[in-house]
Amino acid sequence: MTISRRSAVLLLLVLGGVALLTAIPSWLTTAGSTVLEPHVVVKVAGTKAAPGVGAGALVVAAAALALGIIGRIGRYVVLAVAALAGVVVAFSALGVVRDPTPVATREAADATGVTQLTEGVHVAFWPYATVVVGALVVVLAVLVALGSRAWRTSTRHERAAAGEPAASDTAAPEPAPAPRPAADDDAAFEDEHAAWDSLTRGEDPTDDGAERR
Repeated sequence: MTISRRSAVLLLLVLGGVALLTAIPSWLTTAGSTVLEPHVVVKVAGTKAAPGVGAGALVVAAAALALGIIGRIGRYVVLAVAALAGVVVAFSALGVVRDPTPVATREAADATGVTQLTEGVHVAFWPYATVVVGALVVVLAVLVALGSRAWRTSTRHERAAAGEPAASDTAAPEPAPAPRPAADDDAAFEDEHAAWDSLTRGEDPTDDGAERR
């Protein structure tokens, strides 16, 4: 499967944006208690539950922009970075899904001052979606890396990378001067001989109207 450069850039941008959006809503909901309030609802947003998701999503978006302008060799480095960012996104969300209690307890302690939860932790749909998005980033990066061999690279940039001047940068050779007619050469030759003859006779060849000495 071959994915064009433009499609790869757009898809990575979309996935990076979706990953960032999935981290904004509340991932976890639980409850705690204080001395004044026996029931305090505690909600934990994805950005707090898994900070790696937001960071990884921004890296994916940056890699997408770099992929649009990078050369042949650099694209594999960029795609590797994008794949690694996708792994960070997926595993950050997966860690919350597998064990949400520590994160919920920490946020409840910040909200109530008590580490004891009064009810269980409810996990929303968003962290599951984030895991899927992170996995899609990894799959897309691999597919693009395999299919990018068919991408066309600008000849100008390829020559510049190799240290060769581009065709458009090479100055066109100046046209050779047109040869003078043979008649002009003969006339010039006769004028030169006439001038020498005048000098040998003591005459000024530049003074056509003067009398000969």
